[in-house]
Amino acid sequence: MNDLGEFLRVRRAQLTPEEVGLPTSGARRVAGLRREEVAVLAGVSADYYTRLEQGRERNPSGQVVDAIARALRLGQNGRWYAYQLAGLAPKADEAPSEEVAPELLQLMANFESAVAYIINRRLDVLACNKLAAALLSPLADLRPMLHNLFHDPAARELFDDWPAVARESVQAIRLASPGNKAVQDLIDELLASSNEFAELWKEHGVGSLGSTVKTFNHPVAGRLTLSYQTFDIQSAPGQALLVGTSDQDLSNLLT
Repeated sequence: MNDLGEFLRVRRAQLTPEEVGLPTSGARRVAGLRREEVAVLAGVSADYYTRLEQGRERNPSGQVVDAIARALRLGQNGRWYAYQLAGLAPKADEAPSEEVAPELLQLMANFESAVAYIINRRLDVLACNKLAAALLSPLADLRPMLHNLFHDPAARELFDDWPAVARESVQAIRLASPGNKAVQDLIDELLASSNEFAELWKEHGVGSLGSTVKTFNHPVAGRLTLSYQTFDIQSAPGQALLVGTSDQDLSNLLT
């Protein structure tokens, strides 16, 4: 079984007939939908879908991937991930720049009441403004953020809903993983060193950071809730700007 086949198999097992409007009858030997049911929903033959899931068919068309993505309720991120696994998406730059443009550094510095930082595909923090540095100061090293989540005890105290943050981060790193050696190296390291990461990885969830709300328990500023927006940096593929704002006074972070 190849990566695409494994992804489809796991996501198929997570859907019930009721969720996709199919009737149920009798006991089921396996969890989730049957292959034949996915094939019907996608409008492909059961034999073709079986070969695709088993890795014996490796070159599906975009139309077929679209149909299967709809059948499995993969959503936009899951569909794009399936496109990458099927070799239908442009390959990411294998060695994107780790340098942050001076204009971006100046932009972040001008965010006097917002947390702002630049990340790469590995979710490493490449640069941040003063508020972001203060917010993340309980971490021993703020750069390797994904590694911190699973190996720095301070992260579990800092992030109020650590399980949700960890799951969202694993889903985001999966979306960035196809064809990227640096990302895959990080995944391999975490699979070997963290059982919690490995369990989340088995879910085959796919997501982007997008818009989210996070609550922090900061040792100086106390409990803070921030609304985040994520912006891709067009001039530096692989980099993204995260900006967190709050109705609370974030200047307390600097005291």
